[in-house]
Amino acid sequence: MCKCVPGKGDNHGAGGTKVKKFMTGNDSAALAAKLARVKVISAYPITPQTTIVEKLSEFVANGELDAEYIKVESEHSALSACVGAAATGVRTFTATSSQGLMLMSEILFVASGLRLPIVMTNVNRSLSAPLSIWCDQQDSVAVRDSGWIQLYCENNQEILDSTIQAFRIAEETLLPVMVCFDGYILSHTAEPVDVPEQSEVDGFLPQYNYPYALDPEHPGSIGAVGVPDYYEEFRFMLQEEMLKAKEKILEVGKIFAEKFGRKYGLLERYRTEDAEIILLTMGSLAGSLKDMVDEYRQHGERVGLVKLRSFRPFPVRELKDAVGNAKAVAVLEKDVSPGLSGALFSDLSTALINSKKSPLLMNFICGLAGRDVSPLQIREAVKSTLEAVEAGEVKNPVRWLGLRETLMGLR
Repeated sequence: MCKCVPGKGDNHGAGGTKVKKFMTGNDSAALAAKLARVKVISAYPITPQTTIVEKLSEFVANGELDAEYIKVESEHSALSACVGAAATGVRTFTATSSQGLMLMSEILFVASGLRLPIVMTNVNRSLSAPLSIWCDQQDSVAVRDSGWIQLYCENNQEILDSTIQAFRIAEETLLPVMVCFDGYILSHTAEPVDVPEQSEVDGFLPQYNYPYALDPEHPGSIGAVGVPDYYEEFRFMLQEEMLKAKEKILEVGKIFAEKFGRKYGLLERYRTEDAEIILLTMGSLAGSLKDMVDEYRQHGERVGLVKLRSFRPFPVRELKDAVGNAKAVAVLEKDVSPGLSGALFSDLSTALINSKKSPLLMNFICGLAGRDVSPLQIREAVKSTLEAVEAGEVKNPVRWLGLRETLMGLR
């Protein structure tokens, strides 16, 4: 469940356009790409992303969008086509999910290494095997080291707004941006969405001008061999620019808020000012957790929420500020790094490692392959975290919610 009304929490403001449409998450992503006036779209169908590129093909076929729509034989080719198009200096877009993102993985590193500002939607879906078409965030989390900015969305309004912002962020940082949202939970669920006018988006998103565009009149090369004398410096520069991208995400978010009245940053704090227990998550699960936080608050229990929007770059300082005064943080995430923990929990642990005062940390793996994360499970996570606080230690920090223990022979 997700809260779809802008204004819930402190990352949305009032105002902005009042044109509302009832839209799925996939339609929101497709419309955002259209409003951004993309010039090249290349994608390969995969559930649950397919209707995004189907909708864009309709826009192109109907003459509503002046763009080249390239049909390819695989996701690897789709992103390769976007790399070639972006290198010539045109605004590009693609979309994928799950195994498609894995097939793209080689080209993900190419795109970021060449500093090409491609925008891609990833509709989060679990990875095979066993085969699953349902939602978790394992796919995008698995490529977190590919050099792409990763933004995670809570609801369909945020999908549209983040996709529009992604083009400006990408083009001003020369880094590719992946906008991620939960399959089916958002992709195929309709919500009311404020849709800006084309003229408003044109005023927010400047005409694209790639400074290093390939030109046959002035021959050059990109992506030449990175010999040992130079390769490390290229990776260092990519790391530095990714760290700087945090400020650009905030800057673009501020400009967007001034124009449209909806504010987004690196993360959102929800009722955290005096919270003793803070829940941390990414994506649509934040909506359910807001409901639970409200319930706890009605009973005088000081529970709050931090919703992480930017997973890469990882907002270390901002997370320290957000959770530093809490007694404990419970990380609820739809992924697992087998042999260690959830990736978000691992990154948070690293972020807090040198803090003078660090809260107790608990990790709850949940919602894999679309399994419901129920209020009962969320209460279980909060209860376990409170017990750890009372005990003053965490004996088993990584736990699973909703696990069918009888099936596993544990009961």
